[in-house]
Amino acid sequence: MSFFTSLSGLKNAETDLRVIAHNIANAETVGFKKSSVQFADLVATGSATDPRRSPGIGATVAGITQDFVLGPLEQTGRALDLAIDGDGFFALANPFSGEVSYSRNGNFRLTAVGELEDSWGNRLQAYPVDAAGNPTSTTAADVNVPVANAAGVSLANVTINNRGIVIAAYADGSTEPVGQVALATFAAPNGLRSIGQTKWQATGESGAAVFGNPGIGTYGEMISGALERSNVELAEEMVALLTAQRNFQANARAIDTATQISQTVLNLRS
Repeated sequence: MSFFTSLSGLKNAETDLRVIAHNIANAETVGFKKSSVQFADLVATGSATDPRRSPGIGATVAGITQDFVLGPLEQTGRALDLAIDGDGFFALANPFSGEVSYSRNGNFRLTAVGELEDSWGNRLQAYPVDAAGNPTSTTAADVNVPVANAAGVSLANVTINNRGIVIAAYADGSTEPVGQVALATFAAPNGLRSIGQTKWQATGESGAAVFGNPGIGTYGEMISGALERSNVELAEEMVALLTAQRNFQANARAIDTATQISQTVLNLRS
């Protein structure tokens, strides 16, 4: 039995090492959120078991949780780089399936036809606005920047202010607001499902996305020309890595000892 007890510890230490390694590998990934493992003990017990004689039989993984604390904000000077100083997420729609995912990575680009998208081609969601920049709907949709204004003058550049208003500037000096970036929050962000590419999907555990405007409530202020770096602290991860490594080695040694004892017992019986 001690063999299987130590084996559970070995497996848990390996899981811990995998999570820590994943954090370290993404220390420079924009919008990445670190994870940590929680463990729980296992006890051989039941209603008829004497509680004074209930041995432990190892440990198991209780859960792997993500830490959504804000990462460092780094100025880039690029107009289409956005950071959120708050709890909000960017909403991104897959152009083929229409499925919406959520991200803290605000590195966007403008396509030749005036669409704002991330590096993977997902479309940034925003509210339509009037000429004064006020939202005219509570339903978010793809951002479409006209590549020419009503006079036929071509687009010069696109900027986004701290209210999340996407402003198109044209070669004749005119400007036009074309949308306000929509932000999403969740009742329980730890329940979001990570799908890679620093994106998450809503689940029953997280609750449905609640959309709102930048600068209101907990959605957070929009910071243009900046990106949110990974919230991984390498010094902390290195300490955790050493601890997990010691745990792995200790459980491996315990397995060796249990194997030796079992072999000795078998030899005595024979």
